Amino acid sequence: MMDHPFIVSLQFAFQTEDKLYMVLDFFNGGELFTHLKNQRRFPEPVAKFYAAEIFLALEYLHSLNIIYRDLKPENILLDEDGHIRLCDFGLSKEGIDLPSGTKTFCGTPEYLAPELLQGEEYGLQLDWWAYGVFVYELVVGIPPFYSKNKQVMYRKILMDDPMFPNSVSREFKHLIEGCCIKKPQNRFGPAEIRA
Repeated sequence: MMDHPFIVSLQFAFQTEDKLYMVLDFFNGGELFTHLKNQRRFPEPVAKFYAAEIFLALEYLHSLNIIYRDLKPENILLDEDGHIRLCDFGLSKEGIDLPSGTKTFCGTPEYLAPELLQGEEYGLQLDWWAYGVFVYELVVGIPPFYSKNKQVMYRKILMDDPMFPNSVSREFKHLIEGCCIKKPQNRFGPAEIRA
């Protein structure tokens, strides 16, 4: 159903008596996560490149009323030219439109949005929260609310604002802060991110 240059394509699928096989595109660049951990953080021009491609992939999914719900460097593959491919749609859900649409508790703890932690119904804005967390991790090296203790991390997600080292530009701070607004209705979406 999806056809986008920054999303992994399913070529075909088949099943045996006890297994389902899905044949996907092959990308030899590895996970973005591996490259980020090796470099600790990306220079802003590199982060901007990856952030732009992820933005386009999310915007495309949202145009199909699909919420991704699991944005993180581990779910992004790189092709031989260094372009991203969003993969792992196991938590994605179709038929979602703003401002609400689902209530399922799922995702990666570091990337969970406040509305999900509070058990509220949520929509596509959930992905833009994760996008802000993702961009922060690209330029800083760790997610903004990270703690080894999940309860502490959840409290930080609900109560704290991102803290920035001096190395982060005003442009990136503005983008991240806009995406990490606690109330989904006030959070940046595609129009604000493009600006």
